[in-house]
Amino acid sequence: MDEKIKIIYEDADLMVIDKPGGLVVTNEGRTSKELTLEDWLKKERPNSLERAGIVHRLDKGTSGLILVAKTPEALDYLKKQFKSRKVKKKYIALICGDLPREGGMKVPIGRNKFSFGKFGVDVDGKSAETRFVLISKYKKNNKIYSLVEIDLLTGRTHQIRVHFSNLRWPLVGDVLYSGEPFDPPAGRAGKLRASASRPFLHSHEISFVHPNGKTVLFESALPIELNEILKGYEKEG
Repeated sequence: MDEKIKIIYEDADLMVIDKPGGLVVTNEGRTSKELTLEDWLKKERPNSLERAGIVHRLDKGTSGLILVAKTPEALDYLKKQFKSRKVKKKYIALICGDLPREGGMKVPIGRNKFSFGKFGVDVDGKSAETRFVLISKYKKNNKIYSLVEIDLLTGRTHQIRVHFSNLRWPLVGDVLYSGEPFDPPAGRAGKLRASASRPFLHSHEISFVHPNGKTVLFESALPIELNEILKGYEKEG
C-alpha cells in the first residue's frame, strides 16, 4: 500500500494526497479488516486529529486528490471551506454515452430505500449539482463513449455516479449504477488493479484557500491503470 499512496504536497498545516483507486478513506463504518488511508496516516503521520486529519472523502473506487489537515486550526479552517462550498474539485470520467459539449444536472440525491449502500435521485434528498465539459469522444464495439471533466458543485455521496446514471449515462466500470465493466488492463497496470472493478473516475484537481490566505491549486494525472483502460478505446476525430 505504501508505494501507491503519494503525498504530492506537504507543509506545516496540511498535506495533499493522491489516493489510489480501491483504497477506503476512513475507518468510519468499516466492516472488514482492510487497511484504509486513515490507517496509513496514523502510521506515517501520527496525530490526535479526528480521522487523522482527513478533511473530506472519495469513494473507495475513486482515485485522486484528498486534503489532509495537520493541525486542529487547519482542520477547522478547511472544513468550513467545504461547508461553504469554497473548495473547487474537478474530476475526469469515462461515460457510456454520446454526451454534448457541456451540460449539467441539478437534482437531489438520497439513499436508495431498496438497496443498501446505494444512492439515487430523490425529491426528498439533499440538493446536488454537477456540471461537465466534454474532453474527447471514443468508440468501441460500435458504441460511443465520452471522456469528460466534471465540476462538482456539491459533495453528496456517489453524486457523480448517480447523476450520470440517472440520465442513462453510467460511468464505465461502475457496475453498481449500471455501468459496463471494462477489461482488465494488460501488463504492469493489470497487476496494479487486476480486478478492474472500479468506476473510471479520478479526482484530478482541487483548489482552496490555504490557511496562509493564498488560493492554491493542485493537480493529479490520470493513473496508470485508467490510462491503460483508455488505450482500449478508439479516439474519435
